[in-house]
Amino acid sequence: MTLLTPFKHLFAALLCAASLSSFADAPFTVSTDGTEVIDAKTGLIWRRCAEDMVASTSGCTGTASTFTHEAALARARSQTGWRLPNVQELSSIADLSRQSPAIDGVAFPATPSNYFWSSSPYVSNALSAWFVGFGDGDAGNVSRSSPRYVRLVRAGQ
Repeated sequence: MTLLTPFKHLFAALLCAASLSSFADAPFTVSTDGTEVIDAKTGLIWRRCAEDMVASTSGCTGTASTFTHEAALARARSQTGWRLPNVQELSSIADLSRQSPAIDGVAFPATPSNYFWSSSPYVSNALSAWFVGFGDGDAGNVSRSSPRYVRLVRAGQ
């Protein structure tokens, strides 16, 4: 037995405690039916899957659809209580420490590593709006006629 052996156990215990602490501080909670995600930091409730995918306790299946900006806004209006998030809200679920997709894959499984519409208009050009790219988490603007994915949000209780 070397002098460092007792420290190995202490180090292992500290690593375990750090892992549990990180898990406890996780910002997202998935609903019991697997269809929604509650963000503890913002209080917002997100659809777990991109539009046209099917959510369940085991994740998201099917194929996400893309929409023009106007169609994305119309889809949101057709879903009682849901709306298209603004660019700050949508950026808040991007995880810049991850890539392709740049989002928590447990909370938001099968998220396309691509662009998602926000409701935010691009002020310098009325024909454009803001999006967030979940390949790398960056935001940008593009023509409203471009196809983008949609993830809806609503206010928390």
